[in-house]
Amino acid sequence: MGSLFLVRHATTEASMAGVNLGQRNDAPLTDGGQRLAERTGRAIRSELQWLHDGELRMVSSPALRCRQTAAGIASQLDLAAEAVEVEASLWEIDYGAWEGLSAEECQARDPDLRRRWDEDPYATAAPGGESGSDVAARAFAVLSPLEAWLAAGRDRAAIAVTHNHVVRLRVTALLQLPMAEYRRRIQADPGAYTLVTFSPDGHAIRRINALPVGGAVG
Repeated sequence: MGSLFLVRHATTEASMAGVNLGQRNDAPLTDGGQRLAERTGRAIRSELQWLHDGELRMVSSPALRCRQTAAGIASQLDLAAEAVEVEASLWEIDYGAWEGLSAEECQARDPDLRRRWDEDPYATAAPGGESGSDVAARAFAVLSPLEAWLAAGRDRAAIAVTHNHVVRLRVTALLQLPMAEYRRRIQADPGAYTLVTFSPDGHAIRRINALPVGGAVG
């Protein structure tokens, strides 16, 4: 079985404040986020000791917060930073006019649209931005071939460092849950990982939203 770790980037100021951070602000990790990324790397290293002893790949969103998280993880795996494959399609959702706003501020600005988005964020786009289905279309085009590569070799592993919506959408799809419910049914905390193993017979989800020792803030 090939093993996939789906990782949400570690802590940013926006994640601590509870405001939207999409594509329009390339914010870095906090100091605590940098430490959390290394703890996530150590947790993944422990998982890999019993899962895998062969080829390892790491892919990352081009966002600075993801590249910094990938670097922190790589430092614990003896993986060269230049080995990380940057994939533009793994970017976070484009929040459009909701960038930098809290849920309450989005509701005050666009009450009807926000209500529809809360009911079905997969079909409903943020104002001037993307819907969950838009994100899934581009991100799954990267993740699906990676999963096929994992299924073809039991000694393979991959780490995909990406964003809140990307992780939740992919886990929802793998669990075959209604895509409209991806925000309600799946959680993805900063620095947490979901572990899925793939074989020619299908896939098995072994962990969902697993946090390293020390919690999400770091």
